[in-house]
Amino acid sequence: QVQLVESGGGLVQAGGSLRLSCVASGRTSSAYTMGWFRQAPGKDREFVARIVWSATYYADSVKGRFTISRDNAKNTVYLQMNTLKPEDTAVYYCALKESVVTIRDPDYWGQGTQVTVSS
Repeated sequence: QVQLVESGGGLVQAGGSLRLSCVASGRTSSAYTMGWFRQAPGKDREFVARIVWSATYYADSVKGRFTISRDNAKNTVYLQMNTLKPEDTAVYYCALKESVVTIRDPDYWGQGTQVTVSS
């Protein structure tokens, strides 16, 4: 069983930055994708970014502003969020999929961390 624990959320003004972290424990597979999703109030959960090996993929809404990275030695994935906008306000979830092809329908989820961007 894999556990994902996020940290780093908070309140920030528009234009500011935050960095989210997600530590994975209990992982057994060596081939997996990690990523971030978010869910704003009244909206469906949406894909934000994913990383597999060194390849990164982003939603169009965050491309150029967010950067996903990972530290394999620490089993940790990061989401650096710059130039934040009020529409980035959401609960951000870390996710892991035991696949190198996709992160669709993740196998594991973190508990979520709130990001609030004030205008």
